[in-house]
Amino acid sequence: MADARSERWRAHREHRRESFVDATIRAIGAHGPDVGMDEIAAEAGVTKPVLYRHFADKADLYLAVGLRATDLLMAEIVPALADDGPIYDRIRRAVGCYVRFVDEYRELYRFLVLRPHPTKQDLVQQDKSKIAAVLSELLEAYLKLFRMDTSLAGPSAYGIVGLVQGAGEWWLEHPSAMTRTQLTEHLTVLIWHGIDGVLRSGGVVLDPHKPLSLTSQLRLIVGG
Repeated sequence: MADARSERWRAHREHRRESFVDATIRAIGAHGPDVGMDEIAAEAGVTKPVLYRHFADKADLYLAVGLRATDLLMAEIVPALADDGPIYDRIRRAVGCYVRFVDEYRELYRFLVLRPHPTKQDLVQQDKSKIAAVLSELLEAYLKLFRMDTSLAGPSAYGIVGLVQGAGEWWLEHPSAMTRTQLTEHLTVLIWHGIDGVLRSGGVVLDPHKPLSLTSQLRLIVGG
C-alpha cells in the first residue's frame, strides 16, 4: 500500500510538472520571450512558491520547457524524414515541419533561441545535433547504396540543418518578406539542388519527383 501511495504521489507530481510546463509555454506565447516567473505563475493559477516546489529553480523549469519543445519538433520531423516517397516531397515535408514550428511557436522559439538562459544545457545545439544525426544516417545509407563517399553525410546533414535554422531565425525577424509556404519551397529548392550536386559528382542522377526508397533502389542496382 505504501508503494502504491508513493507511485500515485509520483504520478501526481509528474502531472503537475507537465501542467506547469504547458502554462509556461502559454505564458511565453502571451508575454513574449522575456516572460517572468510572475506571469508564468499567474498563467498556471498558482503562486511562485508552488512552482518552485515542483522545479528546483528557474533553470529547471526552462530546461523542462526546452525539452518539451524538442519533443514537439522531433515528433514532426523524424517521421517526415523517415517516410518513403519522392525525395523532393520528403525534403519539403521535413522543412515544412520546422518552418511550421517556428511559425506556430514564434515566441517560444525566440525564448529558446534568442534569450540567454540560466540552464547549462544548450538545447538549441542539442536539437540541431539530434535532427542532423537522423538526417546523416539517412544520407549515409543512400551514399553507401550509390557507392559514394559516406563521409559526406555528416557535413551535409549539419549544413542542411544550419541552413534551415538560420533561415528560420531570419524569417522570425522578417515575417512579411515571404509566407510560410514560400519559405518552405525556397529552402526545399536549395536543399535539393545541394543534394543533387553531390549525387551528380558521383555520377548519380535522380528524378526528385519519383518515389525513392532504399529497398526499390537496391533492387534497381542489383537488377532484382
